[in-house]
Order: sequence, then C-alpha cells, then structure tokens
Amino acid sequence: QMQLVESGGGLVQTGDSLRLSCAATGLRISNYVMGWFRQAPGKEREFVVAINRGGGTPDYADSVKARFTISRDGAKNTVYLQMNSLQPEDTAVYYCAATTIVWGLRRKDSHYAYWGQGTRVTVSS
Repeated sequence: QMQLVESGGGLVQTGDSLRLSCAATGLRISNYVMGWFRQAPGKEREFVVAINRGGGTPDYADSVKARFTISRDGAKNTVYLQMNSLQPEDTAVYYCAATTIVWGLRRKDSHYAYWGQGTRVTVSS
C-alpha cells in the first residue's frame, strides 16, 4: 500500500522556522516527482515546491523562494521541507504528494497520484 505521511506542523510565530517531513511507504521516492502543496483557509490548494526523480534543481513557487528548502533522504525514503522566516501568509495545511508524470507538469496538483493527509502550519503575527 502506497502511503505518504506528513509530520512537523505546528503553531509558530512570525520569523520562526519549521521542518516538515513526508515519510513514504510502498513507493520509492527516488522514482517519483515529489511535491509539496498547501491550502490556506478559504483558498484553493497551491503549489509550493517540487523535486525531480533524479534530483537536480527544485522548482519553488515565488512566494517561498529563498525561504523554503526541499530535500530528500533516500535511505529514510523521506522528503523534507525546511521553512524559514515564516510569515502569517504561510498559514495553511501542507500536503506532500508524489507523481510519475513528466517534470514539466509538476506544478499542477491534479497530476499527482498520491497524497498525504496534510499537516497544519499556523504562523501567528
């Protein structure tokens, strides 16, 4: 059974950092494009970042570039999202996702086949 489980969310203050984890079972993350998306209250789910199967330069949404960093640990089969300088507008439920689609389609959530249950991040001002 393929499963993604996120953890690491919480309540923090503006300027704080958090590291989210996405542990995969039933699939090898090295064989998938791995992405992070988020959904703020009352808003549609939006792309945050993706990393390709073979690594390479990740693709970040402009809103998180230079503040967020995605990484992978193949031995642990886990993807991480390091979030620094958090702002109230980063408040959302964060989802990890996996897909086998081509890299060019990485930003569209409908192309991702596997999703975690989400972890909530709240940034207070």
